[in-house]
Amino acid sequence: MAKVTMYSTGYCPFCTRAKQLLEQHAVADLTDIRIDEDPSQRPIMMALSGRRTVPQIFIGERHVGGCDELFDLERSGELAGLLQA
Repeated sequence: MAKVTMYSTGYCPFCTRAKQLLEQHAVADLTDIRIDEDPSQRPIMMALSGRRTVPQIFIGERHVGGCDELFDLERSGELAGLLQA
């Protein structure tokens, strides 16, 4: 299963939804980088993703975007394949 990295905050409902979807897919290798606990990670997130908002989700080296994009991948059937790579 692919490694998943997610930049998030503890109070973001979109982060919670994204984590729940990843848990439904039994993602075992999830690194959750909490930018509310470590603000020095925000500029890194922005440099990698080009975005300021959370969540920002990476599957392997691929930036898939935020919560909406993750659910779009789920609806299209692509998410399972990306996670299995």
